[in-house]
Amino acid sequence: MATLKLFFSFLMVTVHLISSMAANRHMLMGNQMNIDPNWYDAHATFYGDMTGGDTMQGACGYGDLFKQGYGLQTTALSTALFNNGLTCGACFEIKCFNDPQWCYPKAGSVIVTATNFCPPNYSKPEGNWCNPPLKHFDLSKPMFTKLAYYKAGIIPVKYRRVLCYKKGGVQFQIKGNPYWTVVLLYNVGGAGDIKDVKIKGSSTGSWLQMSRNWGVNWQTGAKLVGQSLSFQVTTSDGKMIEFDTVVPANWQFNQVFDGKKNF
Repeated sequence: MATLKLFFSFLMVTVHLISSMAANRHMLMGNQMNIDPNWYDAHATFYGDMTGGDTMQGACGYGDLFKQGYGLQTTALSTALFNNGLTCGACFEIKCFNDPQWCYPKAGSVIVTATNFCPPNYSKPEGNWCNPPLKHFDLSKPMFTKLAYYKAGIIPVKYRRVLCYKKGGVQFQIKGNPYWTVVLLYNVGGAGDIKDVKIKGSSTGSWLQMSRNWGVNWQTGAKLVGQSLSFQVTTSDGKMIEFDTVVPANWQFNQVFDGKKNF
């Protein structure tokens, strides 16, 4: 009888622990999903065709967005959102709002990564949606047509910043020349947009501050050829991850290395 009571006590404690863990996990996921829970007003258009060919490359410095893991889930940002490239890599949730003529009923929302810039046009007084201070998303066509009929051309939207969920580790592509090293960082999770990068060679002895070249490309004038490389990467929310010796000493320019970890 005592053994049976002990068993039921153990069972009740186990059930309580599992329930608590599930509740905590649910709360954590809820807190993690939105960087900012508030929805803001903007407008959206699209560029390119359904293949997304015109969305490749761009002002953030990415290359083949399919190979780099972004695919067609991308957007270009107006000046007010682009922030001189500081917002590159950030993720946004967007939904069509208050336009029953063009919004798909029950379309829901799309989540896209900022990979390009929608430049302003000051040559005409009206219809320049990417001019400051307007907040505007120029979506890939496949993303736009998940929200509204493509013939709409432009739609009112609500948007908010959300965390980026990426598969695998942060990727480091080494570019430049023996006297100037440029590192392209992509597939960055969490906040997505990077505010600081430091690099350390196996012979430098200390961390070296990198500066932003453009978009997601960071640079240093230090001579690092022949050294294994480590990085400290900090996203806009202040989270930092140290990537120790992710680049071996025999690296070559234009090679890509997997950081194994992500935000």
